[in-house]
Amino acid sequence: MNFPNTFHFILPTEIRYGKGIIHELPAVLKATSARSVMLITDTAIRRQPFCQEIINQLKNGGIEVHLFDGVEANPKDHNVEEAARLATDLHVEALIALGGGSPIDCAKAVGVVASHGGAARTYENRNLIVKPTLPLYTIPTTAGTGSEVTFSSVITDSRERFKFTIKSPAIAPKIAFIDPTYTHSMPAGLTAATGLDALTHAIEAFTAKVATPLSDAAALYAIERINSNLKQAVFEGDNAQAREAMMTGSLLAGIAFSHSDVASVHCIAEALGGKYDAPHGVCNAIALPVVMEYNLAFAAERYARVAKAMGFHFATEQEGAEMAVRRVQQLAKEIGLPEFRSLGVRPEDLDELAEHATRNGSNRDNPRPMEKSDYLCLLKTLMNQK
Repeated sequence: MNFPNTFHFILPTEIRYGKGIIHELPAVLKATSARSVMLITDTAIRRQPFCQEIINQLKNGGIEVHLFDGVEANPKDHNVEEAARLATDLHVEALIALGGGSPIDCAKAVGVVASHGGAARTYENRNLIVKPTLPLYTIPTTAGTGSEVTFSSVITDSRERFKFTIKSPAIAPKIAFIDPTYTHSMPAGLTAATGLDALTHAIEAFTAKVATPLSDAAALYAIERINSNLKQAVFEGDNAQAREAMMTGSLLAGIAFSHSDVASVHCIAEALGGKYDAPHGVCNAIALPVVMEYNLAFAAERYARVAKAMGFHFATEQEGAEMAVRRVQQLAKEIGLPEFRSLGVRPEDLDELAEHATRNGSNRDNPRPMEKSDYLCLLKTLMNQK
């Protein structure tokens, strides 16, 4: 694979990692003169004891906290716009996102709409983000999306049922406070889905046409960490070592794909998520092995290196590439991820799904050139799986 002659690497987000690291947040806010914040999360996280503990720490530190817990899975444009109106009306000075990818992606978009006005989808055109956005601090509670350090936000257009992306370094979180103990409360199914989501990020970042040496380094180590620890994290939820490995793997995968790209797995997953509101991590996990197999002839050298990161030994690139595909298939089964048919996809929707996948901005970076007919082929393959 030939790297581009030029590339950029920017990581605007400071990372603070460790058990109890959230204790530093009130002092950080005070140092920036922020006295009023909006905590953006969802109802499931709102019920977790650590959510109230974080709110109490902020209040005890002299910070006024306004709670918005209306983020839906696959955050919608109206979630963003409602939270942005509240943030504007309340004159908050900073945003805190607590949760998985949905609250964090929502909060990034809220920062843009609150400072610029208008509809969320307007800022699919990154050139329209011309002013500073509300400063954002992230606290991830899943080991999956890596969104705590990326500068992209995926939002669902609720009328078109189409996922669009807002991407700009201007929306990057200021600081990510990463405490792997927050993931210990994740149930096995969510751990499995988010873990395969992180693996998808790493593999697609490594095989995308715009990969760079720096994104490769993060992606390969992420693959190593996730492959070696995902099963333990799923079946031994209180295994602190496995949870920490998954959190660092997810973090590295986020750094990798934000400095490379994702590809056709995400094109399919985002089409499915937009149409059926299906869980993003599950959609990625279901599509990953099928897309890898479809890409095999165009990415054998890269997939062989994925297999090497997974600990396999082999005689030829082709053998290694096939090992990587089989390992992903095996891992998805071992951790009990659902089948494609569980998403309720209707045969009459396949053409629309293929069209949406083709329109996805990451389609151009898949190692195999993909047209609508290719996505139809893949979707039919998934529909026919036993």
